[in-house]
Amino acid sequence: MSSLTAARVLKPIGTAGTLFAFGLDVGRALFRRPFQFREFIQQAWFIASVTIIPTALVAIPFGAVIALQVGGLVAQFGAQSFVGSAAVLAVVQQAAPIATALLVAGAGGSAIAADLGARKIREELDAMMVLGIDPIQRLVVPRVLAAMMIAVFLNGLVSIVGVMGGYVFNVIIQGGTPGAYLASFTALAQMADLWQGLAKALVFGLIAAIVASYKGMNAGGGPKGVGDAVNESVVITFLLLFIVNFVMSAIFLQIIPSKTG
Repeated sequence: MSSLTAARVLKPIGTAGTLFAFGLDVGRALFRRPFQFREFIQQAWFIASVTIIPTALVAIPFGAVIALQVGGLVAQFGAQSFVGSAAVLAVVQQAAPIATALLVAGAGGSAIAADLGARKIREELDAMMVLGIDPIQRLVVPRVLAAMMIAVFLNGLVSIVGVMGGYVFNVIIQGGTPGAYLASFTALAQMADLWQGLAKALVFGLIAAIVASYKGMNAGGGPKGVGDAVNESVVITFLLLFIVNFVMSAIFLQIIPSKTG
């Protein structure tokens, strides 16, 4: 009984180790040739097609909720003129990368895990290895790069739509001044905040694609195993995203004062 308990305790550690090793293998395969450009374009188009509309729809309530909450909070301190900059900071730094990552992981990542999992149970991956074709270089690398690129583009989309939604709700519902909202953008927001959001989106897309590819290529047990792999990939990605978001935000807060001070 004790050995079973120890195995259950150590299993997550072993999974984390193999996932990290898989990520290193993907990193090494990035520089191998030939690069599967056609697969990259197909995967990028597929991920964009399944995420762009949900991302745009999710961005509107994100910006609206942030504008309403921030506007109500700063109004209590008599700082209505900073509603625009505070809303932009919240959307660009936090809401846009997280919303993008959740949709890339939930829609694109689940599709990647299902596709690779189906190839695994049909033994297509084993057949590729027998033929001397590296599945990581042939299938995983294009999907990882496509997810990273689409995550960056979607982050920009969420930022624009979220800021516009915040503007509309602040001006129409809260009675804010359009000029004050727009003029306050530069009061607190900087270009470094935009770069932070883009860096987060890039890393989040990388994590989502690597986790989905890992779970898909290690699926087993038939169609049920593929379904379990998809569910596990989404859950693991969500957990990692929030942890990485906290770490990157903490690092950013330590770096920016030294640049602006």
